[in-house]
Amino acid sequence: MPAPPVPAPAVPQRVMVVGHRGASGYRPEHTLAAYELAIRMGADAVDVDLVPTRDGALVARHEPEIGGTTDVAERPEFASRRTTKEIDGTAYTGWFTTDFTLAEVRTLRAKERIPQTRPHNTLYDGRFPLVTFDEVLDLLDRLAAELRRPVGVLPEVKHSTYFASLGLPVEPGLVETLRRRGRDGADSGVIIQSFETANLRALKTQVACPLLQLVDAAGTRPADLVAAGDPRTSEALVSPQGLREVAGYATWLGPTKELIIPLGPDDAAGAPTTLVRDAHAANLRVMPYTFRNENEFLPAGLRRGGPAAPADTYGDAFGEYRQYVALGVDAVFSDDPDTALAAVTT
Repeated sequence: MPAPPVPAPAVPQRVMVVGHRGASGYRPEHTLAAYELAIRMGADAVDVDLVPTRDGALVARHEPEIGGTTDVAERPEFASRRTTKEIDGTAYTGWFTTDFTLAEVRTLRAKERIPQTRPHNTLYDGRFPLVTFDEVLDLLDRLAAELRRPVGVLPEVKHSTYFASLGLPVEPGLVETLRRRGRDGADSGVIIQSFETANLRALKTQVACPLLQLVDAAGTRPADLVAAGDPRTSEALVSPQGLREVAGYATWLGPTKELIIPLGPDDAAGAPTTLVRDAHAANLRVMPYTFRNENEFLPAGLRRGGPAAPADTYGDAFGEYRQYVALGVDAVFSDDPDTALAAVTT
């Protein structure tokens, strides 16, 4: 009788790379050009922040205030819309998607959010329109068919409590879109993310796709907890008990990088915390944010060129990725998906 076949050794799963707002290190964020470049670079998925218009359409923008990411300030017909709003306890002055219809938003053009750091991206200012979530999904479906590989998407519900207070909740439109497109299942390539907790608990009962609990810097409080009078902060969410609670509704934890490797007042990296290990013990996968190549986003010890280096100087991004991969993270949000892929595959 022949010997039974020897099982092939298990192949470790590569750290997943998510293009943060697309390939926003190379194109203005949340544009179809940024998303497409991220996927063509090899990213497994893209991160899409969602905010509503006055008529309830979901558009891809980092924040509802769009003065810094579009040409709206240069449009005299919209000058009177400049205003100040308080969102989650912070006052912002500018132009807000909730004061525009989708038809008006479609007349605006995207521009680079941080031009001092990414002057090369300003080349593309004014070239790309703002887009809806459906248009992003159309693009990703086309790329998946062309490249013959899965293409994932991580929609983020922005400011859930705030938008609900305006009568413009993001979640119903998101759920409707995913259901209509058959992307609300466990294996649909969708991971829904939010910094708030109550909306993720509710979404758990409405869709089967995985959920990701984002966690901001130490000392911050999710807006829904503030509204409910709950005193818990980020530290409570990432405590062993907090992580067990998060695992009751979410599959993923998305902490800011500094909750894993803290930075001192001089931006020197400190000793790693036990967060990755603790999250894994709670059966959560870990996807920290945000990895970027430029010096200003790296710990002091990984910066290059000295204090006089231009703002767009790249530091030792590979060194940073190595530290987090060694700690066992399962995925990364990156503005530079090509760098991230090179770092996690070598």
